[in-house]
Amino acid sequence: MPESRFRVEWPDGTQEVCYSPSLVIKQYLEAGTEYSLSDFMERSRTALEEGSNRVKAKYGFPCSLALGQVDKIEAKVSHYAGVPDPIVKVLAFLDG
Repeated sequence: MPESRFRVEWPDGTQEVCYSPSLVIKQYLEAGTEYSLSDFMERSRTALEEGSNRVKAKYGFPCSLALGQVDKIEAKVSHYAGVPDPIVKVLAFLDG
């Protein structure tokens, strides 16, 4: 399966590279687009779970990296719970 990595900018300006086991992430997120924190979380969770399910369908087990990435994003999102109108920007996809 083609993997994808995508760089995001969090509300405090820090950047992080995130992992997806599938290019399905591009159906949910677009480079150069800003998302509310809650929208980004929902889109990411949906895409990464779908990617994990694709891995499971092909190999018989879910993608632990994708599910771990969901956990990492959820933890990061919780840091910005008190920030008014937090925005996450998807900067780029790094898969070429």
